[in-house]
Amino acid sequence: MGLQQKLIHEVKAMVSAALYFGCWITALVVLKHLVLEEYQIEFNGMSIALVGTLILSKVVLVLEHVPLGAWVRVRPAWVDVLFRTILYAIGVVAVLLLEKAFEGRHEYGGFGLSLMAVFRHVDVNHVWANAICLSGALLGYNLLSVIRRRLGNGGLRRLFLTPIPEGVGDEVVMPRRSLSA
Repeated sequence: MGLQQKLIHEVKAMVSAALYFGCWITALVVLKHLVLEEYQIEFNGMSIALVGTLILSKVVLVLEHVPLGAWVRVRPAWVDVLFRTILYAIGVVAVLLLEKAFEGRHEYGGFGLSLMAVFRHVDVNHVWANAICLSGALLGYNLLSVIRRRLGNGGLRRLFLTPIPEGVGDEVVMPRRSLSA
């Protein structure tokens, strides 16, 4: 694969990941806005969400190429999905905590004191809400990643952009009832 093809592949992967995570983060920002609007609290987080989307997308694309080891490689695909999701989620929580500590370092007289204050402050709920939502996004991304690898190049696109063939999945199997019941 030439340099130009590699660059095109990387740009497509980045755009795809950014759109995926952008949808999740936008939903999170909209939910926050709606909840805070109920209490007449103004919330502006779209610019931070955009930067967060780009950073999360690039980090996940890089980490996707990190092997988890021989033990995971010989296990069913769900093990890879679970391990990656847990590892990425731990990373997200760490980054969110560090971000909050960095934001409050002047208010609390230093980074360490600010980090301790995050756990005692209401902001920790904000961190957990973000972490839960982003962990869901990461789980979905990891599931789609495994499906994409199994279906091959363009398989996921074909799966969702072509009609479902007639008769596939139409039959509903009803459980048999026991005569003794």
